[in-house]
Amino acid sequence: MNLVNGLPAHVLLVHVVVVLIPLTALALVTAALWPRAARRLGPLLPLLALVALISVPLTTHAGEWLERHVDDDALVRRHTELGDGLLPWAFGLFVLAGAVWWAARRAAAESGQSGGRRWSALPVRIVVGVASLAVAVGAVVDVYRIGDSGAKAAWHDAYTKTATDSKDGS
Repeated sequence: MNLVNGLPAHVLLVHVVVVLIPLTALALVTAALWPRAARRLGPLLPLLALVALISVPLTTHAGEWLERHVDDDALVRRHTELGDGLLPWAFGLFVLAGAVWWAARRAAAESGQSGGRRWSALPVRIVVGVASLAVAVGAVVDVYRIGDSGAKAAWHDAYTKTATDSKDGS
């Protein structure tokens, strides 16, 4: 899928990534640090992370097609290089979302059986929480860097700093 209604698909798909990666990161950190939120989110958390993960290669594939159809430019090459680095972050979000979901299910099942919390799971929750925070921050920063480089590539010479007179006088 390279064109959608005559427009480059990358221009449209990029919005999916820009929304879903930070949203997944926020949901992951919230669920990892707040077990009640993890139970409430349930399978929605790994499902959201899966959709975000799938959207990354679709967007980069469409971006590579677009790169071959625009003038060769250092800013475009830089944007492409940065974009290729997002997939590992999205995969990390997916893996951790699955781990948080699984741990929340397991904790709920164990608390129902024993009538209380297992404090032995606290070190695991701390490790998963720290890992989730690190991957979430990395993913969001990477999305920002990629988006910033894409905006610079698209708009670096497409406008003037002073307003131009339009034909209708407005």
